[in-house]
Amino acid sequence: MSDQPASEPAAGEVLADWFREHATTLTTLDPDAPLDDLEALREIAGDARVLAVGENAHFVEEFSLARRRLLRFLAERCGFTVFAFEFGFSEAFALDPWLRGEGDDGDLEEVAKSSTVWLAADLMHWVRRHNRTSAGPVRFAGIDLPTAGGALRPALDPVAGCLRKVDPEALPLLERVLEISDGFLGGAASGAAAAPAWAALGTAEQDALTASLARLLLRLRAMEPLYVARGGQSRFDIARRRVEAACHTDHMFRAMNGLMSGRGSAADLSVREIYMAESVRWHLENAGPEDRIVLMAHNNHIQKTAVEFDGALTSLPMGQHLRRMLGDEYRSVALVHTDDHVPEMYMDAETEVGFTLADAHLGSPEPGSVEAALTGAGLGDAITLTDLRRSPRDAQGEPLLRWMRTQSAGLSTPVSEAFDAVLSVPTVTRDGTVRF
Repeated sequence: MSDQPASEPAAGEVLADWFREHATTLTTLDPDAPLDDLEALREIAGDARVLAVGENAHFVEEFSLARRRLLRFLAERCGFTVFAFEFGFSEAFALDPWLRGEGDDGDLEEVAKSSTVWLAADLMHWVRRHNRTSAGPVRFAGIDLPTAGGALRPALDPVAGCLRKVDPEALPLLERVLEISDGFLGGAASGAAAAPAWAALGTAEQDALTASLARLLLRLRAMEPLYVARGGQSRFDIARRRVEAACHTDHMFRAMNGLMSGRGSAADLSVREIYMAESVRWHLENAGPEDRIVLMAHNNHIQKTAVEFDGALTSLPMGQHLRRMLGDEYRSVALVHTDDHVPEMYMDAETEVGFTLADAHLGSPEPGSVEAALTGAGLGDAITLTDLRRSPRDAQGEPLLRWMRTQSAGLSTPVSEAFDAVLSVPTVTRDGTVRF
């Protein structure tokens, strides 16, 4: 018999064994099915005021179904009262009453056209039905830039009405902004479409847009007592947040153009992330003490660690900011899959949204990844929910889970520090309503 100690099991084996022991197998993705199999989510949510639910790729039918089911569980069984979404802060004020039952079922495009452009129509109709039939109805909150950084009017048109009442002398600043933006934005439906149009402007007009927005925001801040006296605190607070959205969107024109041209500065896209994080905080501050928010956005937005690809900093995400703001009252659940393909977005300036969508083939999951661990555990063909907070670490205390898929790429990050839990689905079906 050898006196040599037995070798330590490889990290992949440790992770596979751990997932085999700790993953909860879910029975279905059907949002209307019984919810008992999701009880593990209750402990993950704990007493968090904000629970974020992600997805590692847009336009995936399985993720859409899973998110509806999680929202229903959190609203009906855990007392969450607000549904916040990767949707324009300003546009959501018109959409919320419809989601709570006002108007007719066919009014969605009139109430919020951007929800139909971005293929959220099915989700919005489901939320409206949920609010009519469930014991846990939810209010709706937008957190994002208008049309994800592709427009200014959705944020600024309502501000014009406010200025006419409380500060008509500021209207020329707003009108100058809209004059410039109308000249280049046209039918842009995303930041990816707006950035090349912005780049075609002359430098003088680009700078005039930025300067006019900055002057408008500073005027609002300086004149707050007058605005509040004439229109009320709530109206001022919303108007200010809308102008801040426009300022952040203007910066995103530059940031997206830099990204697309290869001349961007590291982490420029974080400007959108801090706006979304501050929007979540704004909604919390304007909610009741018992209100709790279910927040839905891409995994890369909700993670609590910096987003880096190939060792290069890409952004400081919303989730990282929310972790700093809220501490343990912020929790995040990533959605991943173990399939061999995924819908990917490819830049295309000729389209309304600035990109086309096509399936990308995926290779084998990277060692040390969530996907490899689930596959190694024999769970690659199951729907699973796993609390990651006690996942294995190495001898130095570093998480063994170091990688996960995002879109058709891979994200290197300490996964259990980025996310509190992960829900995995075995298949990916491209949303059948996609036309780009």
